[in-house]
Amino acid sequence: MKIRILLAGCVLAGAANAAWAKLPPSAPVDPKQAAEAKQKADDAAKKEAELLSKAQNRAVANYQKKSKSVKAAPAATRAAAKKK
Repeated sequence: MKIRILLAGCVLAGAANAAWAKLPPSAPVDPKQAAEAKQKADDAAKKEAELLSKAQNRAVANYQKKSKSVKAAPAATRAAAKKK
């Protein structure tokens, strides 16, 4: 029984050692491709932020419409939020 536990421990230690081994360095990245990838990521993040903002505004409008106790934000606050 103890030999099985010892053998299992050695196997797990070897597997952990292999998993944590240092990986070889990655290939150099072309600056042009990196810039394109960064631009695509920025565009996607901007689109996601706009969609999130629209969804949040719809949720607030729906909540305010269904709840009589919640009052709409003043126009000055909305104008300040649009400037950002």
